Amino acid sequence: MSSSYETDVDNSSTTTIPQHHKEEEEKKEEIDPDEQSPVEQVRLTVSNDDDPSLPVWTFRMWCLGILSCGLLAFLNTFFSYRTEPLLITMISAQVATLPVGRFMAKVLPEKKFRIPGFGAREFSLNPGPFNIKEHALISIFANTGSGFGNGAAYAISIVDIVKAFYRRKISFLASWILVVTTQVLGYGWAGIMRKYVVEPAEMWWPSSLVQVSLFRALHEKDYSRLSRGKFFLIALVCSFSWYTFPGYIIPTLSNLSLLCLFFPRSITAQQIGSGMHGLGIGSFTFDWSVVASFLLSPLVSPFFATVNVLVGYVAVVYVLVPAAYWGLDMYNAKTYPFFSSHLFNKQGQQYNVSAIVNDKFEIDMAAYEQQGHVNLTMFFAITYGLTFAAVIATITHVACFNGKEIYDQFRASSKGKPDIHTKLMRKYKDIPAWWFGIMLALSLLLSLLLCIFMKDQVQLPWWALLFSAGLALFFTLPISIITATTNQTPGLNVITEYVFGIIYPGRPVANVCFKTYGYISMSQAVSFLNDFKLGHYMKIPPRSMFIVQFLGTIIAGTINIGVAWYLLTSIENICHPELLSPNSPWTCPGDSVFYSASVIWGLVGPRRLFGSLGNYSALNWCFLGGALAPILVWLIYKTFPSQKWIRLINFPVIFGSTGNMPPATSLNFNSWIFVGTIFNFFVYRYKKKWWQRYNYVLSAALDAGLAFMGVLLYFCLQYEGISISWWGTEGEHCDLATCPTAKGIQVDGCPVH
Repeated sequence: MSSSYETDVDNSSTTTIPQHHKEEEEKKEEIDPDEQSPVEQVRLTVSNDDDPSLPVWTFRMWCLGILSCGLLAFLNTFFSYRTEPLLITMISAQVATLPVGRFMAKVLPEKKFRIPGFGAREFSLNPGPFNIKEHALISIFANTGSGFGNGAAYAISIVDIVKAFYRRKISFLASWILVVTTQVLGYGWAGIMRKYVVEPAEMWWPSSLVQVSLFRALHEKDYSRLSRGKFFLIALVCSFSWYTFPGYIIPTLSNLSLLCLFFPRSITAQQIGSGMHGLGIGSFTFDWSVVASFLLSPLVSPFFATVNVLVGYVAVVYVLVPAAYWGLDMYNAKTYPFFSSHLFNKQGQQYNVSAIVNDKFEIDMAAYEQQGHVNLTMFFAITYGLTFAAVIATITHVACFNGKEIYDQFRASSKGKPDIHTKLMRKYKDIPAWWFGIMLALSLLLSLLLCIFMKDQVQLPWWALLFSAGLALFFTLPISIITATTNQTPGLNVITEYVFGIIYPGRPVANVCFKTYGYISMSQAVSFLNDFKLGHYMKIPPRSMFIVQFLGTIIAGTINIGVAWYLLTSIENICHPELLSPNSPWTCPGDSVFYSASVIWGLVGPRRLFGSLGNYSALNWCFLGGALAPILVWLIYKTFPSQKWIRLINFPVIFGSTGNMPPATSLNFNSWIFVGTIFNFFVYRYKKKWWQRYNYVLSAALDAGLAFMGVLLYFCLQYEGISISWWGTEGEHCDLATCPTAKGIQVDGCPVH
């Protein structure tokens, strides 16, 4: 007797699928093989069909989208000032808005009505079931509130260092213009880049696949015993429950160091073993926030990109820096801590920056000569050198490996055969070019007004604004290509600081403003394109994407500056750990690095550190190394074209792998590389069915559970000052890891050699 059901058995579960549903799925897959995506991860994750009739401009979308955007903007700004910043991404909004959207679909009236000015067109508060496209658009709205996964707007740090570190004045209006324009400016030229980095199938943007996988898990019917939706719920509950231990009960689980426990009185042992201030050997974590905090989820990164990060990380952290610090003692490295972003004088004490700033908010040269040169830790200096190399390597890598494709796409972008996703998206009206032009013109005009009429607050000349925008425009395409293929984004922060520090030294606020307009407008353009790729995979009309991203950015920027202004004016001594109570969380770790950068590049200037007047001029050779390294790989690949793995050597990623250190630590990198290798090499190779169904869903669940419990713990316990104190709350027990190892250097809390 024949059965109306077929059983499909794979490595993960027993799946029972009704016959008619199986036939429907097979029918969907009957497409031209030439139209299939050339990227296997995309073929395994993204659906090849579309329903253009699904509504996206719904009352539910606007309500939940604006609410999610505002809430994420508030929370990410609020938590960014904490000692352990908590980043709440769009995944939390994806999970939270689904039941609310379905509830609204049940209770809202379905009656249709007309709005004056829209002709005979009818509207309804409830056009039908809550669908996957409006859910995706809500999540993209929310993503603008999370700064596209980067937290609060980058320009908030300018306001923070002016008010909290330098203790000078900046008006709320100038702050708002600074935040909003730096967030929006890059969108203008991002629209021009879409045909080169969104439509081509090879530009697959790995991080978007996490969202696609989660949307499908939450909305599509799944007849397997362990559906992706059930798996997501189980993993979410586990992640949510577990974070009570490293997040509150046993924080030591976040950073355990065996060497520090075994050698409590050895500075060198603790510098080797500390995951927070050293090499991290014998250090490990049970905290997902540590694993995914600076490099994002390791489950998302393609394995070849993980290998490139591993190579760069090992070369820096376990070869270059130890050799320079303990072996050669370069630049008197032992006079300073092994791993720190602080600035030091030649005696090994922290540099007194306030003593060299005059009343005009510029450098006081007499005071600077008296204080002496600014000195960096060996780790900080090498990280800067590699960042120099990474920026130049980005240009030469893209020119060598992607130059021909970009040129061909530029000459005949419409002649190539599109993949199935691009073909389906051509059903929708495209965005007129003048939309991007007007947005670019308005944001640039508002920025110029800020520089001309409020120059006393931002110090930035109008010509410098145009120069920074030009730099950002130049780098957007190559960095978009790197991000779209590796999920790693080289930053422009250091190169913009360096260039402007040479041209216009002695003015710290002008330097950070130039950096922000140059770096963040590029970064926002890349994030804008990333979300467009998500919309591309989800088959969302492009015009809807544009409007939601633009409005969401304005709303989020306004809330960012509002929350920051409240905290800066209401919390006494915010961002100064030495003046705060011992358990106060308002230490601003990210702003501390930002402040040090403003001193290095803006106040003191690169000529006095990396030029003829400084100690670190040899690091400029890194620019040449960065330019030549990708060319060498390209020549080897051309010599041995059959060896496809050579093409996967990505020097922008290798050089830039440690660009987040500090504030990222060896513990973050060790755990990220370990987890990424397990899932994207071993699981992907030997359990591909499981990886296809659950990998990206697991990543989303871990992020969401952590975010929900982190918010709950803070507002229910930590905000009320309810804490516990025992051995498990004392951190990694590496108190001596920040001490210098040179003989005769006296630092409070450190033994004298």
